[in-house]
Amino acid sequence: MTDARLAELADRLPNLRLLTAPADLEHYGRDWTRRWTPAPLAIALPSELAEVQAIVRWANEHGVAIVPSGGRTGLSGGAVAARGELVLSLERMNRVLGFDAVDRTLAVQAGVTLHAVHEAAREHGLVYPVDFAARGSCSIGGNIATNAGGIRVIRYGNTREWIAGLTVVAGNGELLRLNRGLIKNSSGYDLRHLMIGSEGTLGVVVEATLRLTDPPPPSQVMLLALPGMDALMEVFALFRSRLDLQAFEFFTDVALRHVLAHGAQRAIEGEHPYYVVTEFDADEAAQDAALAAFDLGVDSGWISDGVIAQSEAQAAALWRLREGITESLAPRRPYKNDISLRVGALPAFLHEIQVLLAREYPYAEVVWFGHIGDGNLHINVLRPDDLSDEDFIAQCERVTKLLADTLQRHGGSISAEHGIGLVKRPYLESTRSAAEIALMRGVRQVFDPKGILNPGKLFE
Repeated sequence: MTDARLAELADRLPNLRLLTAPADLEHYGRDWTRRWTPAPLAIALPSELAEVQAIVRWANEHGVAIVPSGGRTGLSGGAVAARGELVLSLERMNRVLGFDAVDRTLAVQAGVTLHAVHEAAREHGLVYPVDFAARGSCSIGGNIATNAGGIRVIRYGNTREWIAGLTVVAGNGELLRLNRGLIKNSSGYDLRHLMIGSEGTLGVVVEATLRLTDPPPPSQVMLLALPGMDALMEVFALFRSRLDLQAFEFFTDVALRHVLAHGAQRAIEGEHPYYVVTEFDADEAAQDAALAAFDLGVDSGWISDGVIAQSEAQAAALWRLREGITESLAPRRPYKNDISLRVGALPAFLHEIQVLLAREYPYAEVVWFGHIGDGNLHINVLRPDDLSDEDFIAQCERVTKLLADTLQRHGGSISAEHGIGLVKRPYLESTRSAAEIALMRGVRQVFDPKGILNPGKLFE
């Protein structure tokens, strides 16, 4: 360890694990974007809160930038370390700290995975309802940093709704214990909510108190085939009016082809342009209501075919058709847009953006899927073999500017659940006003006056 700054850090914290091997720098220095060459100074893996605070104070003294790191499953470049930063990985701080049966809360360290939280809640007969496909590798700290959503937002909301308290090391090295698990707390600004979604630019989340809730009633999963895009919103309105929906997800025939090629099994015969996976409460009345809604959808020309799961295994197989899309596309390193709108604004936007994408990407395969129930769409563009990475990204960024302009007209957001990071930084002004951005910069200056936390992310 030849860097004098790192040698001093190692002397201060003799039990701190520090990695500098090239393979470790590459592994910890990037996220799922794979667009930047990792170049961190080193990787610090603290095991306790005091080490995190000491690292942040050391970084302030020496002017070393820090990139907080969780599971690095984000798609916006928020966890990329490409300019000599110290990666502060929370993966060793992965313990469940305690359960409060009266308040029904679970205290955890930031590095615990979402799957581990689900299992811990289940042991107490409760659930932590935020859920998505990366549950096995994403961390709670990262979920909090991006206010992660997922497949059940339609019923349970985003991560923000389930955070009862946070312990954070601010960018100035101060330790903050925010809200402390209170349900009602009207004593000034709620700094907890500033931290949620701040992408590690204000502080490093080290511990969280999570609210738990009762398990949902038994559910039923149905896969629907739709004849066209216009039917999506009609079927959503129909099913939402008759059922207590837990999820309502859509994907296209293009997405289905990739998932089937990746090992999933076809559930509906024939070719259909759009598909919906929906999950709903499954008592006897709901079963009847679902079948009646299906029949009405068929009679109205909105539904071409469908299948309803007859077992947990079949339900999992139907969900794999939706949740397996990102994994199936990963080898192609798609250019991704993660956008959101009010649900009511979706019909007009979908028509406009379908025309835009067909016009601007005649040479590329575009894979759509997303959360119709909460207005979140994922657009994945696959690079043709005869186009270089540089030219492909340049063309996609030109189209993203058009997409951002369209979103601005429809009142949408360029980032729904992965943050701004590096990828979406040029388009922040399409979502936030100049006054908002100025205030955001001011907030950042207060919490991190020397600008050491995740510099270059969100805004310069």
